[in-house]
Amino acid sequence: MKTCLRCGRTIEPRKKWANNWDEIKYCSEKCRRNKIQNNFESDILDLLKKRGAGKTICPSEVLSPELKKDSIKMEEVRQAARRLVAQGLIIITQNGHIVDPSTAKGPIRLKLI
Repeated sequence: MKTCLRCGRTIEPRKKWANNWDEIKYCSEKCRRNKIQNNFESDILDLLKKRGAGKTICPSEVLSPELKKDSIKMEEVRQAARRLVAQGLIIITQNGHIVDPSTAKGPIRLKLI
């Protein structure tokens, strides 16, 4: 399985990609066109390290108070979290259970591995 370089979701193989699967890096044309705007990965890791081993954070804690209501910024933080999961650095949980970052909906928590 591959993960999208931009959004961090799992890339599902498509028939039209069969001949060039090794070259596929993005899950969609939208992700291919749009480059990563903000790199929240380091902010997430720093906050998790400050919080301590075994502790979790909400993705909204990465943003400043005025940006927490910005749905675009929140999605960028979630994308960064999915990329960190793909790298094997963190896990995403809901109600204390590890969830698939590509399909998780609703409130999530981030935790160092």
